Amino acid sequence: MNDDTVRDLAHRAGIAVEWRDNAGRVQVVAPDVLRQILEALGLPCSTRSDLQASRKQLLRRTSVETLPPLITATVGRPTRLEVGTSELHPARVILESGDQQDITLIPVRGKLRLPAIGETGYHRLLMDNREIVLAVAPGRCYTVEDAVPDARLWGLAAQVYALRTEGDGGIGDAAGIAALAQVAGERGADALALSPLHALFTAEPARFGPYSPSTRLFLNPLHAAASLVFGADQMAEAFADTELRNDFVRFERMPLIDWPLAATAKLRLFQRLFDLFTDSADVALQANFAQFRAAGGDLLAKHTVFEALHAVQSAAGASDWRQWPLDLRDPSSAAVAVFATSHEPEVRFHCFLQWLADQSLGIAQERARQAGMRIGLIADLAVGMDPTGSHAWSRQGDVLGGLAIGAPPDLFNPRGQNWGLTGFSPRALVNGGFKPFLATVRAALRHAGGIRIDHAMGMTRLWLIPNGAEPSSGAYLAYPLTDVLRLLALESQRHQAVVVGEDLGTVPEGFHEILETAGLHGMRVLWFERTERGFSPPDAWNRSAVAMTSTHDLPTVAGWWHGTDIATRAQCDRLGAGVQEADVMNEREADRRNLWRAFVDAGIAEEPSPSPDTTQPVVDAAVTFVANTGSPLLLLPVEDVLGLEEQPNLPGTINEHPNWRRRLSPAAHALLDEPHAAPRVATLAKKRPRL
Repeated sequence: MNDDTVRDLAHRAGIAVEWRDNAGRVQVVAPDVLRQILEALGLPCSTRSDLQASRKQLLRRTSVETLPPLITATVGRPTRLEVGTSELHPARVILESGDQQDITLIPVRGKLRLPAIGETGYHRLLMDNREIVLAVAPGRCYTVEDAVPDARLWGLAAQVYALRTEGDGGIGDAAGIAALAQVAGERGADALALSPLHALFTAEPARFGPYSPSTRLFLNPLHAAASLVFGADQMAEAFADTELRNDFVRFERMPLIDWPLAATAKLRLFQRLFDLFTDSADVALQANFAQFRAAGGDLLAKHTVFEALHAVQSAAGASDWRQWPLDLRDPSSAAVAVFATSHEPEVRFHCFLQWLADQSLGIAQERARQAGMRIGLIADLAVGMDPTGSHAWSRQGDVLGGLAIGAPPDLFNPRGQNWGLTGFSPRALVNGGFKPFLATVRAALRHAGGIRIDHAMGMTRLWLIPNGAEPSSGAYLAYPLTDVLRLLALESQRHQAVVVGEDLGTVPEGFHEILETAGLHGMRVLWFERTERGFSPPDAWNRSAVAMTSTHDLPTVAGWWHGTDIATRAQCDRLGAGVQEADVMNEREADRRNLWRAFVDAGIAEEPSPSPDTTQPVVDAAVTFVANTGSPLLLLPVEDVLGLEEQPNLPGTINEHPNWRRRLSPAAHALLDEPHAAPRVATLAKKRPRL
C-alpha cells in the first residue's frame, strides 16, 4: 500500500499523521511509524485485503444495532447519535430513580437527535429491542468553588513513601498520611495531594515506580498501615519476633528506601497479622473483610489470583505473564482456576492485603476531614499500567498491545520519553461501555476528596511508540474526550470530589479551555508561568487552575535556585545532545535575575537577590508569591515546605538517580514544626485563611 493510503487509514483510526511540537513547529509522522501503530491496533495495511478489512472495522455506526452499549449526554441538552436514518425512533428512558419517560428520537441532518434528559445518572435507554446505558452527566465536574464558595484554599503535596512514622518499616504508609493530614488540617490546610498508591508487584518490590502500576484498580499494600486497623495488643503480638522488630527500626532510620529489604520485612509483618486475623474471634473485622471481598467481585478475585500466580512464576524466572505457559496466560482458563483453588491461602492473603490497605487509607481520609480539611486527600491517577501487570493480564481486551505510552521531545526531555506503559484502547472503551475507565475512576475516588489525573492530555490523545522504537518515533492516538469528560463529571459530582488535570508539557491547542469549561482544575507551576518579559505576576495566573511551586518531576525551588537540578541532569547525561552544563548554568543565572525581579515587583522581596548558595529566602519568597495568586487551591510540595534541593524523580532516569527513594528527615507529625517549615505554613494560613 502506498503512503497516502496508509495516512488515510491512520486518519480514520484516529492517529494524527502530523503534530505540532512545543516550539510550534509541525512534525510529520513517517509512514513506517504509522504502519507499525496501525498493525499494533489490529488494523494491518500491508495488502489490499488487509486494507479492506481494516477499513471495515472503522466504518461509522450507521444503525441502532451498531450503537455502543453506553452513550453519554449532558443534562438538559439534546444529543446527536451516530445513526444515519430518516425515520423517527420511539424509545423509553428508565431513569435511575425508577421513573420512566417515553421519548422520540428525531432525525436531524442525517443523525438521530436524543431529546434532553433533565436528570443526571446512569439511565437505561430502550430502543428497537436494545437496551443501552444512557449516562447523563452534569454540565461540569464538582469544583473547589463548589466545595467552598469564593475559595482560596491551600494544601500540601506529599510523596507517601517519603513520610516517616514509627513502625512504618522504612516505607511511608497511611499512618504517615493520617499524621500529616491531621497537623496540616489543624493549621488551616484543606487538602493533601498524594503520590500514586496503585498496586505494584508484591513479588517484585524492586519495581517500585509509583507511575508504573500493575493495576490502578487496587492499592499498593506496602502503604497499608496495620496500626490504624488493629489494636495495640494485636500489633504487639505480631511484633513478638525480635528480629522483625529490629529490621523495622533499622530500615526506618535509612535516608533512602531499600525497597526489596523493607518490603520483605513489611510483608513478614502482614503475614503474621494475617495468621492472627485468620484465627481471630473479632466478629466485626471478620465481617468487614468478608464484605470487602464480596464487594470486590471478579476484579478483586482476578487481581489476587494474579498476585499469587505472579509470585510463583517470578520465582521460576518468568516475571512477564506474556512468557508464562499458554494456559496460564488466559485468566479464564481451567489451569488458572485449578491454581486459584490449590493456592487458596495465598490468594486469600492478597485479599487481606488489599483490605488492609483499603481500610487504612479510609481511616486516613477520615482523619483529614476530622482535622478540618474540606477536601481531604487528593488521589493521583497514573496515566497507564505496566503491560506485564495485573490489569493487562486479567483484562487483556482493555489495553493496547505492542505500543508504549510516552511523550514527544520537549524542552525538558529533548529525546522524548518512553514510559513503558500500556493504556486503554479507545475502541475497547467505547465498545465495552467504558467499564474499565469507570472502574478506575471509582477506585481512585473511593477514599479521597479529589483526584489528580496524571498527563490529563491522555483523555484526548496519547503519544504511542511502537515497541522497540525510539520515543521520538511515535504518533498521537485520539481518545473519546467528550464521553470521558461527561463520565468524569458524573462521577465527580456523585463523589463530591474535585478533579485536577495535569495539563503540563506539549498541550493541544484549546485543551486548557476545554478542561476549564468541563470543571477540571488545570495546573500552573511557577517555572512555566512566564511571558517574553519574565515570570508572570501572581495576578496574571489562571484563576481556575491549581497553583504550585513545582511538581515531583521538576526542580524544587531550592534546587532550581542553586542549580542542583542542572548538575544532576548533567551527571545523568540528561541535558540533551551537544548541550553544555556551563551554558545551561548561564541561562539559569539570567532566570534567577528574572525570578527575583518578579518577587520584587510583587512587593515580597528586595534587591539585591541572594547568591545561588543562599536558597531559603528564595523558597520563602516563592511560597508567598504563589500564595498571592488567585488560584482556588494552592498545593505546596513538602520538599518546598522544608526547602530541600533534591527532587523526588528525574524523568528519563532509572538507576542513575535515586528516584522514589528519598525519605523525609522529620517525622510526619512533626514535619510542619521544622524551623523553615513553620513560617512557610504560617504564610499560607495568613494569605489563604480558612473562612
